[in-house]
Amino acid sequence: MTIKKRLFYFFLIAATVISCSGKQDVKMDESRFASLRQKMVKGQIIARGVKDARVIQAMQTVPRHRFIPKNHWAEAYADHPVPIGEGQTISQPYIVAFMTEQLHVDKKDRVLEIGTGSGYQAAVLAQMADSVFTIEILPELAQKARNVLHALNYDNIVVLQGDGYHGWKEKAPFDAIIVTAAPPKIPPVLLEQLKVGGIMVLPVGEYVQELVVVHKTARGMDMQNVLPVRFVPMTGAIRKQ
Repeated sequence: MTIKKRLFYFFLIAATVISCSGKQDVKMDESRFASLRQKMVKGQIIARGVKDARVIQAMQTVPRHRFIPKNHWAEAYADHPVPIGEGQTISQPYIVAFMTEQLHVDKKDRVLEIGTGSGYQAAVLAQMADSVFTIEILPELAQKARNVLHALNYDNIVVLQGDGYHGWKEKAPFDAIIVTAAPPKIPPVLLEQLKVGGIMVLPVGEYVQELVVVHKTARGMDMQNVLPVRFVPMTGAIRKQ
């Protein structure tokens, strides 16, 4: 065998070893994140009273770390919000689970989300609903969310870049609406786009915020404050009201 051939086979074997090693590292990382995800659900969500089996399964399934910058992956399953860029955060896991449980999503439901952010909340909802329509006002975040949701094969989520204050008239009415940025008051247009019998969950307020659950009935609205929270403020047209 010539020296040239020996060198060729050496580099071929070395490349194969490196490639296999890289795949093993990825598998080990995903296994580690899966373990952290189970611990997160048990210690942060079930332990705090979330009981809906479908919510629990969704939180156990969706790879939360994929929705945040890699330099924050070590915090992905921690009990606090995590920065995602553009001055925004991905909500604390418990808050995501709690708000999702309040919606009582059915597998036939069409859900509207205002404030896509990282896309994580939409992915959790997509595990439970027929379809999710989500609106993000910041172009950079909207595109990042599209990219990761596409990479993870969430084909029942549609991301729109725009002002969520106006809702999504063309897709209305919705069985459920979730808002992940705080308006100073409930946007009337969102109430209009909610079906009778539907539920909306959103943080409301400025300096002091409350998580509000709205049940739309044939007679009007039944509203209940359920939890003090702290979300980023809703921006866009609502600030001109």
